[in-house]
Amino acid sequence: MTLYIDPPTWPGHGRMWSHLVSDVSYDELHAFAARLGCPPRAFERDHYDVPAARYASAVELGAVEVGSKEIVRRLIGAGLRRRKAPPAGDGSAASA
Repeated sequence: MTLYIDPPTWPGHGRMWSHLVSDVSYDELHAFAARLGCPPRAFERDHYDVPAARYASAVELGAVEVGSKEIVRRLIGAGLRRRKAPPAGDGSAASA
């Protein structure tokens, strides 16, 4: 079981955040996040948003520290990358 976490460099809601991912399965990711104490609402498409205050705990539990680009590479390589859907009405969908 290998989970990956990037440094807490993503601002939001007055805090800094990391991304936690698995390159094996979402089940593995959800189980690890539960052990870390992340609420289900912290899951976003293909990763958990982890506050900076929990970064060290994630590493202590076994998450491997990698850069943000490596997070994306791992997700794509595992076939687990889920991109954001384009906003409705942005003209990207073909008309019928």
